[in-house]
Amino acid sequence: MLKERFWTAVLLAPIVLAGLFLSSFDVFKLFVAGIVLLGAWEWANLAGLIPSTARLAYTSLIAALMATLNYYSPAGEFSGFLWVAVLFWWMAAFWVVRYPVVSGWQASWQRLLIGVLVLTSTWMALVTLQHQPKGDVLLLMLLLLVWGADIGAYFAGKTWGKAKLAPNVSPGKTRAGLWGGLTSCALISLCFIVYLELDLLLGVYLLLIAMLAGLASVLGDLFESMLKRHRGIKDSSQLLPGHGGILDRIDSITAAAPVFVLCLHLLSMS
Repeated sequence: MLKERFWTAVLLAPIVLAGLFLSSFDVFKLFVAGIVLLGAWEWANLAGLIPSTARLAYTSLIAALMATLNYYSPAGEFSGFLWVAVLFWWMAAFWVVRYPVVSGWQASWQRLLIGVLVLTSTWMALVTLQHQPKGDVLLLMLLLLVWGADIGAYFAGKTWGKAKLAPNVSPGKTRAGLWGGLTSCALISLCFIVYLELDLLLGVYLLLIAMLAGLASVLGDLFESMLKRHRGIKDSSQLLPGHGGILDRIDSITAAAPVFVLCLHLLSMS
């Protein structure tokens, strides 16, 4: 398993980094759309669609929605739409905390609608972020925050983890892991504050944004875990040997990206 994870990462990392940081804006939009569409195929399964034709139809719907959004806003300004996504993640937090008591998401059609919002908002957030001044730097910061939250949580959880964070959803996650992940996010944000040469006030704002993005990344991971638990599967697919599926790799970004981008948008307006 570890060998498979290693070689999958070695082969995919250059492709992903090139698609995200070395491509034109139009190619970037297509590249991210391709990842989202692979996630849509897997989400259809999470929602209970088994036939390939049904999953293909759902994936095509997501593709059509992204194409329509791109047609009406080719410059990638979707900040206004992201309010809906952020409000959804507030609701998702309530579902995760109260699982399995609270309903409102279990029906197949409900999970399909949730997928439309989550997947399209992920694409909108990343496209909006890339189009900003210093978009590459901000995109790198977002990715490092998500990865840092995961790595910090892993090591802190292994070292100090006793109290469970959400035992009904993901028994492996601990409160100590959460604090370890947030500490990593704080350190990463401090590095970018220094690199961007921000003054004290803007630095504090960016630190707060980083912490919110870190919390959101944990929520995204927990929410997908809740869907998989409800569906009775361990991984969203076996597309990536040793890593599971695309959704297993981007679940944290689906929540962190809209929160991060919307907070940056509000900061630019202040």
